[in-house]
Amino acid sequence: MAKDEGVGGGAVLLAFVAGAIAGAAVALLFAPATGEETRDFLNQRAREASDKVVDAARQFRQAADQRTSGEA
Repeated sequence: MAKDEGVGGGAVLLAFVAGAIAGAAVALLFAPATGEETRDFLNQRAREASDKVVDAARQFRQAADQRTSGEA
């Protein structure tokens, strides 16, 4: 029996989140700002990441729906 060696949606999402966190950490280390500026920056990045996660989940759901409707 052959194994499916493809990368799953969960792994892609996890890699995206890890990259976003690492990028934010590097940005904070190399571009220090005031506390208020830093909070604004983090809030903005969190909103952007949330939007991207919602969009990725929507695309994943659409792809899954297309696969299941095509197999019926």
